[in-house]
Amino acid sequence: MDEFAQPLEQAQATREAMKEAGITLSAVWMRYFSFTGAAGEYEIDAYLNGSLELPTHERDLVSHAVNELIKELLPRRMAPYSPNGKSRGSVPNPRHDGARGGSQDGK
Repeated sequence: MDEFAQPLEQAQATREAMKEAGITLSAVWMRYFSFTGAAGEYEIDAYLNGSLELPTHERDLVSHAVNELIKELLPRRMAPYSPNGKSRGSVPNPRHDGARGGSQDGK
């Protein structure tokens, strides 16, 4: 990968994540600033629009701010499963990935 393309690609992907999540520039800047980010809101806007390149650490703080804000969003409504004649306890839990140990019925 071209070393000069990476910051631009990071900015574009970050901007797309913000758009998909409905996160505003102001919210990102406030969170970024709380992480001791050094750039102003205008600089963050310019970075996200490809007009200004930020140092790696600052770019990563912007990404971290966006990711933290995305994690705080309310979960989306999920589609229900059909019961197929089974009890509710036997319906797969879409949030259970099996990696945390224990059974799905909480025992």
